[in-house]
Amino acid sequence: MSQNAVTSSPKRPVSLNLDSAELAATYDEVSVRQFNHGKILIAELGLKSGERVLDIGCGTGRLGAYVADLVAPRGEVLGIDPLPLRIDLAARKNPRFKPSVGRAEDLSAFADASFDAAYANSVFHWVADKPKALREALRVLKSGGRFGVNSADADRQHQSAVLVREAVIEVGLEQAHSADTAGVNYRVNAAELERLLKEAGFQEIRVTPHTFVDDLTGADDLFAWSKSSSFGNFLSDLEPAQLTRVRERLSHKLEALRTPSGIRLERHLVFATARKA
Repeated sequence: MSQNAVTSSPKRPVSLNLDSAELAATYDEVSVRQFNHGKILIAELGLKSGERVLDIGCGTGRLGAYVADLVAPRGEVLGIDPLPLRIDLAARKNPRFKPSVGRAEDLSAFADASFDAAYANSVFHWVADKPKALREALRVLKSGGRFGVNSADADRQHQSAVLVREAVIEVGLEQAHSADTAGVNYRVNAAELERLLKEAGFQEIRVTPHTFVDDLTGADDLFAWSKSSSFGNFLSDLEPAQLTRVRERLSHKLEALRTPSGIRLERHLVFATARKA
């Protein structure tokens, strides 16, 4: 998914087996943050009516359904995601959006040069084999096809992640493998994202850092968003009693940041667009 002076934790692979119907439904409700910065990414691709588009890591389909309306009435949006429960929800969103189970690293279900555009919103920091995923994205694009991608910024950790890590340490659980949200998060910075796109064969690469400000109601809000966004990996190594202690400590830390406008925390991402020759 720079440690900002917080001690790094041991890493473990992200699990795709921790998702549940409850987490998928929660994500469908709270993922407006991902949707909003997804719309920024989509705007940079300049999609047109009639185009065929691939949504890589479509989640519960909120952005894919939005894009399907942009390319209507003759266009089509296909989506893939490795989490079947989220695909079930995505399939209900828009008849022009057609999601299926799949992985960014394996787009073999799609023919070479079969899409006008493709994008990966809010997913690249979960992809372990980024070079393979980018080569696959390039392969399925037509000549001149556009690609958009964003990732949590490795140089600037989300403010919420810093607070959670601090809370974990302050309650004496600094050895928890999952203190960094999910135990492992394959974030990239701007320079690395540009390098990966170049090495994959993309051209006309533009990379831009973005900062977003989230309004939170409190620790429960942050826990619901973090756990559903990480498909269950958030602090998953902790026992219920330990989670309660972290939540209570985090609540105190968040309340100390509350202003008359509420609790506002910054998230940092890096965006990129590129084109196939």
